[in-house]
Amino acid sequence: MTTHGPVMPIWSCGGCGLPWPCPTRKRELRAEYADAPVSLALYLGSYLVQAAEDMPWTPAGVLHRRFLGWTRVADRSTPAVQQRSTATVPAIPG
Repeated sequence: MTTHGPVMPIWSCGGCGLPWPCPTRKRELRAEYADAPVSLALYLGSYLVQAAEDMPWTPAGVLHRRFLGWTRVADRSTPAVQQRSTATVPAIPG
């Protein structure tokens, strides 16, 4: 069990006092959800909703970056695959 859990309603880290999720908790979550990025996003999305209720003065973009934005950075280790269509358009009978 981690000591880096959120202290609500101020959303600081119980382990180090930084804004939650702190760098340590982010590392832990990346490891815990390494094979389940959608589950990680859903988990953090639920915390995002709670934080938005607790801190209505915080801009939505700031909360999004804090709770969800960093999860996409982890996905960048795998290069995006560009797919090109190889389909051909059939000739119009004339």
